[in-house]
Amino acid sequence: MLTICQGFDSARFRSVLGHFPSGVTAITSLDGERRPVGMAVSSFTSVSLDPPLVAFLPGKTSSTFPVIAERGSFCVNVLAAGQERICRALSVSGGDKFAEVAWRPGPLGDPVIDGVVAWVGCTIDAVHDAGDHHIVVGRVNDLGADTEASPLLFFRSHYGRVAAA
Repeated sequence: MLTICQGFDSARFRSVLGHFPSGVTAITSLDGERRPVGMAVSSFTSVSLDPPLVAFLPGKTSSTFPVIAERGSFCVNVLAAGQERICRALSVSGGDKFAEVAWRPGPLGDPVIDGVVAWVGCTIDAVHDAGDHHIVVGRVNDLGADTEASPLLFFRSHYGRVAAA
């Protein structure tokens, strides 16, 4: 339940925080039958260099996160500017989200999506309660990047890309 603070509601909170641009990631894993699962997440951050840790924040209503948590590993895929279609596919509930998403297994088997800007393979280190979300801390096992690709951005409820300087 959202706690109302100083006279503002959840719509205003979301609107104001939407003025902070974020990258768009796809958090991927495998289910118990080794089929790919995934979710689109813009709440991703680095946490620590020593040890190497990252974090993402899935909503508690997510049906995908419990599958990822059960497996214990995941891959963060930093989506490229041309991958909005993949983001939308992973944002829906149910169905085969990977029907038209090309990927290869990462070092832990979790999907690395073709054409991403970067990927980060992780094992779950900790999960913390945070209101209507979880804070999932992942220990980085391996990672890679395409230095030529430009990331997909989310700003004021719209997708965009980095402008050339």
